[in-house]
Amino acid sequence: MNYEDKKIVGIIASNVESAVALNVIGHLAISIGKYSNGEIMGKPVITDKSGIEHLGISQFPFIITKVKAGKLKNAIDMAKSNSNLLVADYPKDMLDTRTDNELVESISSKENDKLECLGAVIYGNSKDVDEITGKFQLWRID
Repeated sequence: MNYEDKKIVGIIASNVESAVALNVIGHLAISIGKYSNGEIMGKPVITDKSGIEHLGISQFPFIITKVKAGKLKNAIDMAKSNSNLLVADYPKDMLDTRTDNELVESISSKENDKLECLGAVIYGNSKDVDEITGKFQLWRID
């Protein structure tokens, strides 16, 4: 498989502060990694010339973008409708709760259209991911 065959795109709502954005992407990256069936990872451990081991990283590009909150929610819904894509989203409830039980209760009590999402990560074939995220701006710390 060519490293350009698949892609990982993180999307942050443009109104999210940098410190929160980093937290959002960190949590979402763990989720995507966990549920990707291991195919995202390159070589699991790389040993340097000194014999020190370093954990491997994704073998596919991981790009971080930003969009307005409304476009983010549309992108999440579109991605979730494509069974070939793996999608992790980050509802604002994750910041407003302390424990996993509180988070489950908060999200479970709301309809999908009432969830405010701060970010998402989409993983899959580059063509499918690009159809949804291809026009998004690269995220930068201003």
